[in-house]
Amino acid sequence: LFPESITTEQQSLVLVKRLLAISVSCVTYMRGLFPESSYGTRYLDDLCLKILREDKSCLGSLQIVKWIQGCFDALEKQYVNLGFYALSSNPTVTEMYQFKFKYKNKVPRMDISSNRREFVAGLCSKDVKQASRLLLRTLYLLMQDLGPLPSDVTLSMKLLYYNDVTPKDYQPPGFKEDGSPGDLLFAGDPVNLKVGSVSTDFHLMKVRVTTEKKRVKEADSNLIQKNGPTEISHQGLDCEEEEEEEEESTMINLLNLAFSQEEVIGPEKKRKVSEPEKLPLNSRK
Repeated sequence: LFPESITTEQQSLVLVKRLLAISVSCVTYMRGLFPESSYGTRYLDDLCLKILREDKSCLGSLQIVKWIQGCFDALEKQYVNLGFYALSSNPTVTEMYQFKFKYKNKVPRMDISSNRREFVAGLCSKDVKQASRLLLRTLYLLMQDLGPLPSDVTLSMKLLYYNDVTPKDYQPPGFKEDGSPGDLLFAGDPVNLKVGSVSTDFHLMKVRVTTEKKRVKEADSNLIQKNGPTEISHQGLDCEEEEEEEEESTMINLLNLAFSQEEVIGPEKKRKVSEPEKLPLNSRK
């Protein structure tokens, strides 16, 4: 599932892409969005992973695969800052899955003994893989504890970008300019659950799940993000990067979760937003 070593930018990109694809597949499978035929089976240690594949008999799963591929394009170009999937039942959101990305600029140094330019030794590939396993395992356990979805649920996705590097006319394949950059509101009291983070020498990826507090079991209460920065200590997590990211405004306020570009990301950063077509899921299994 993961590259044998994660010492180059390309290997790091492959890891992040696979983590994103597996995570989204996990969400759609565990929430019962598509039939069994839409998934292939892989194993990560003792964890059975169901991964989306191009199932021509299920247009919904085909569409999600295209969404993921569009996000891959933005990742390759280092444009995307935040991607999120929202499961909604009009007019409110039931669950939201956030994937945050950061790109690191590695500075080469001269290795005098060999007269070659090399990157400074960084995070151990073994530790990065361990952090990846922990993230996926935590996500799977959380999915098992969430209550059933409404019958009329709709899946939507949005991508936010780093404006300073993203061309104004850029859109990933299958995406368009966001036509409704309004609020995403929860009916009840929402909580932000920290699933995990994976940091390599080139990328940082964080996963969060937001849902109503009443839908979170006591066993998962330790994942709830408090008002201030908190840490989940595991190998492969870059704590300094985590703290820096957590200093930004959270998406949670006391009354509801409002997706407002100005509140979440400030007036000068990451305001470009794009989305694919919303996906009704009335015929899910």
